[in-house]
Amino acid sequence: MKKILVTGAAGFIGFHLSQALLIRGDAVTGIDNLNDYYDVNLKGARLSQLENNNNFRFVKAGIGNREMVEHVFKEGTFDVVVNLAAQPGVRLSLKNPYSYIDSNIVGFTNILEGCRHNGVKHLVFASSSSIYGTNVKTPFSVSDNVDHPVSLYAASKKANELMAHTYAHLYGLPCTGLRFFTVYGPWGRPDMAYFSFTKAILEGTPIDVYNFGDMKRDFTYIDDIVEGIIRVTDHAPRANPEWDRTHPDPGSSYAPYKLYNIGNNHPVELTRFIEVLETNLGRKALKNMLPMQPGDVPITYADVKDLMRDVGFKPVTPIEEGIKKFVEWYKAYYRV
Repeated sequence: MKKILVTGAAGFIGFHLSQALLIRGDAVTGIDNLNDYYDVNLKGARLSQLENNNNFRFVKAGIGNREMVEHVFKEGTFDVVVNLAAQPGVRLSLKNPYSYIDSNIVGFTNILEGCRHNGVKHLVFASSSSIYGTNVKTPFSVSDNVDHPVSLYAASKKANELMAHTYAHLYGLPCTGLRFFTVYGPWGRPDMAYFSFTKAILEGTPIDVYNFGDMKRDFTYIDDIVEGIIRVTDHAPRANPEWDRTHPDPGSSYAPYKLYNIGNNHPVELTRFIEVLETNLGRKALKNMLPMQPGDVPITYADVKDLMRDVGFKPVTPIEEGIKKFVEWYKAYYRV
């Protein structure tokens, strides 16, 4: 049994990860502020499932609360920390930038300090595919330069990677950053397009399709994301003895630090994704075609060679299977 702290435990990925860790017999402490960025009742429903397990302990707090985070670490004696707590979303960062600094920068500093002072053996933290910004070389590799983000959200995730590397260098803290690619599935986030599309299609209201539908996303099913996280969690990084300071690879380091993409390695056109939704819902979507939104990118596409090499895994769930499971959950949860 490992003792694992999962931040953002009532969130979409945090809930599924905590559930999987509990099933395999780990002791999980979850922390979440249960904010109202989206439906708090959905977060509560996820949490109630986790609390049925005696090996789960929940702390209601935001990671930006320094005193509370310090208290959680001192009480916990964690082997591994998985930081999934963050202010998500590209478009909100245009309207409320301070929430991203408070959670994604200040909060992450509190997590790093907690790991540093309390003997944590491995910090795994969520980054994002949005970090690739305007990159045009595909598939996106962790060895690519990512110095040109196009949203504050992406910039905050890039900052997290730099901050983690600093702690790996200064204090020998093993840190692994995971760049997630468009995660979807049951118990998902209502602010994500596939979730809001489903609601609108069932209600017969139009959906906003940006860039006139000319978008591609590496849609990655939640079970694949969780499998990738768990495998990485059990595989703490070591210093790369072949790391070359004259030709530095951003994806690894002379310090115990590593980055991985977790994506389906198969970008799907947004219009095709909508078609699969329509098939499973038995209804056609009313489409409101719109131009590209600030902060958006036209394509995401994950190179997962490093993940396959190091932990022997790559996401494989096709959207036809993943969307079917999501729609089944949606209809059951909302009693459609």
